[in-house]
Amino acid sequence: MKTKIAILGSTGSIGTQTIDIIKEHADKFQVIGLAAGMNITLIETQIRELKPIVVSVADETIAKDLEWRIADISPKVEVLYGETGLNAIASLTEIDILVTAVVGVIGLLPTINAIKNGKKIALANKETLVAAGSLIMKLAESYKADIIPVDSEHSAIFQCLQGENKNNISQIHLTASGGTFRGKKKHELHGVTVEQALKHPNWSMGAKITVDSATLMNKGLEVIEARWLFNVNYDKINVIVHPESIIHSMVEFNDTSIIAQLGLPNMRIPIQYALAYPERILNKQPRLDFTELASIHFERPDLETFECLKIAFEAGAIGGTAPVVMNAANEIAVQLFLQKRIDFLQIEHIIKEMLSRHSVVYNPTLDEIINADRWTRMQILNGGEKICKQQ
Repeated sequence: MKTKIAILGSTGSIGTQTIDIIKEHADKFQVIGLAAGMNITLIETQIRELKPIVVSVADETIAKDLEWRIADISPKVEVLYGETGLNAIASLTEIDILVTAVVGVIGLLPTINAIKNGKKIALANKETLVAAGSLIMKLAESYKADIIPVDSEHSAIFQCLQGENKNNISQIHLTASGGTFRGKKKHELHGVTVEQALKHPNWSMGAKITVDSATLMNKGLEVIEARWLFNVNYDKINVIVHPESIIHSMVEFNDTSIIAQLGLPNMRIPIQYALAYPERILNKQPRLDFTELASIHFERPDLETFECLKIAFEAGAIGGTAPVVMNAANEIAVQLFLQKRIDFLQIEHIIKEMLSRHSVVYNPTLDEIINADRWTRMQILNGGEKICKQQ
């Protein structure tokens, strides 16, 4: 019997690679639901190829256009939109796995709905655990829903821990490529362009994640995510810059043994692992040839130049709604940078400013998490120019 899958974010980088894997292994996987944003041409193509029973898009206008475009398809595909559509797809009783590949905290509520239905979650949405890690992990335990990480680093850690006693973890070594501007000092980052920031040396990712990698906020989000996924304190999470991106992360145990997961930088591998877990299935991806590796390198992250990683450690340690505010501020600041409305270094300034204004709520409810997220976004959108001028 085929594993039935729904994908949130089907037209993004992770979503399209997930679909490639599903098509390669059509004997094992079947798509039931798809959710996308505004790329109506690509979602139409995906519908015709995969024949889901329900899809969702960003808004009502796009939904009506899509309904007209696929009117010839039989049986008819149900078309939904907005947050209601995302939540409906996540709640489908037919699915076995929900792939959450949307970017941002918009993935939070659909993930909760899937967990409450006892579904397996292939989690590629960092922000869900950053904003509500404690809540999500408690719900997953309560409803017996498996969360399998899709991020290459967290997938690596997850694989390293198979068959191990987590109480024996001494240190998690979370590797980072260093991003587009590795080796630069802060004075060299004044005036860098969007185009420069998007030129990642190793990975092909969406724009938001690529900018996060350039600021090292992506690694900061992953630190908080790792804290919740693997139930370890922050003093047991160590970030190492590894520019070749061959070692995807490592786990050190209390007897000083270290287990690492290696491979070429290829997101299809952790995606496939999450879909097939606990099995491993053959694929046609290129394999690592150790004889072609001249050398591999490791560095300490530069926390003075790339303050976002330091901010993430601090916000995670504070806990409560601090990571919510940090994440929301980062999302909006990156959006403003991509729109060329602020400078690259103003991203970290906006995040620090929002955290300084916020009164942390500890042990927040879901409503308090949502309210903190909304407050942060409104603060920036209503006063973004003024916030930037305060730098």
